[in-house]
Amino acid sequence: MNARTEVLDRIRRALADVPANERPGDVPVPRKYSRSGPTPAGSTATVDLFAERLAEYGASAQLVPEGDVASYVARSVAGFGAGPVVVPGGFPPEWRSALDPDRVLTDVPRLPVAELDRCGGVVTTAAAAIASTGTLVLDGGPGQGRRALTLVPDVHLCVVRTGQIVASVPEALTVLDPSRPLTFVSGPSATSDIELDRVEGVHGPRTLEVLIVVEESGEDR
Repeated sequence: MNARTEVLDRIRRALADVPANERPGDVPVPRKYSRSGPTPAGSTATVDLFAERLAEYGASAQLVPEGDVASYVARSVAGFGAGPVVVPGGFPPEWRSALDPDRVLTDVPRLPVAELDRCGGVVTTAAAAIASTGTLVLDGGPGQGRRALTLVPDVHLCVVRTGQIVASVPEALTVLDPSRPLTFVSGPSATSDIELDRVEGVHGPRTLEVLIVVEESGEDR
């Protein structure tokens, strides 16, 4: 008996007592696990943990006053080098207002991979962020663009609001749309070969920078 046959045989035995007309929706599944984190979304503790986890991955994080986002974005982009920078459609115009418009590409029409490859970096927003894992979640929504935009350029600058930062993965899943193309990004691209030699930038950007926008209202700061 090969592995495939063995697995299927075990499934058949497990389902032997299930009535033929029963459907998955007929049987309630208990979901007693916690769907909220130990600290509130956007709170000081949650934001601090998120920044700490990012640092552990080798990413950088800065707290930015809401009124100063444009200047911080421009300052970060200046460090990308002399090449163009991609800013997807839907990125808040007030946040990109300090960028040189002659240097900004918008991916309309879609940029070919060769064009993306010569870009110094990409600037996006995020759908959510998870403190416990130091993870950004992208869903292709406004300001995020298609996945290729954050895979090909060497630097990814992501701007996320404190209110978008939740404490745990289950909590994030309650605020995300499962029908969207969700991508979980934990730090800059990195992989290891069989000898555990770490290589960065093989499957995405070598550098991840995060600007955490401290909102003017709320309990976060």
